[in-house]
Amino acid sequence: MFNSLFEQVDSIIVRDPAARNRFEVITCYPGLHAVWIHQVSHGLWNLGLKWIARFLSMIARWITGIEIHPGAKIGRRVFLDHGLGIVIGETTEIGDDCTIYQGVTLGGTSLYKGVKRHPTLGKGVVISAGAKVLGGFTVGDGARVGSNAVVLKEIPPGATAVGIPARILHPDLPQSSSADSKAKEYFSAYGVTPNVDDPVSMALKGLIDATLEQEAKIAALEKALAKLNNTTPDAAESSDTKRDLGALKEWLKE
Repeated sequence: MFNSLFEQVDSIIVRDPAARNRFEVITCYPGLHAVWIHQVSHGLWNLGLKWIARFLSMIARWITGIEIHPGAKIGRRVFLDHGLGIVIGETTEIGDDCTIYQGVTLGGTSLYKGVKRHPTLGKGVVISAGAKVLGGFTVGDGARVGSNAVVLKEIPPGATAVGIPARILHPDLPQSSSADSKAKEYFSAYGVTPNVDDPVSMALKGLIDATLEQEAKIAALEKALAKLNNTTPDAAESSDTKRDLGALKEWLKE
């Protein structure tokens, strides 16, 4: 029991540079308290003591600001960082070593009882602040969800999803499934992936490239028109004009 407790505490120290020691984590981290209380309420839920389990989860919400339905399944070394405003639905399944930041909703879109309504997170998933993951699909191992993203469909393992609705950027580094110091090499706080271009910057770069290409075509068009307006072109200019007109025709066909 104590080995499991210290394993979870040590995994938080690995992922949070602000955590100085075990005592501080045990006494000052509401995300840890919420997970511990959930373990009790989940056990009561499985025993059929539904109301007591729900009441205990409500007490945990008052204390921590984190709402976890007692029916949800949470794996080992899960870290609810900051935690305030996190909502985890009844049929949610969270794999080992996941990190979930404040304001995250793991919600359901179906009103039918007895079905899988909430998402399943694989191992080592990072859900950044304010993100909404809605539906009974799977977020693959090591995937990352950016801040305030709205995820409505499955995310493949190792991929990064951003935006509203969320879109996949590309597969990325694998996540570590252990709580040792190697996790620092792969863990990405708030789902921010090193060496990944910001989507807004990439869009602006595309617009700039398109503008430069259009300017070059306009310059070629102006040059061809200027030569057409020349009433006495010499032989060289006539050859240049034909070449420019040919290029203009090819451009107009595009």
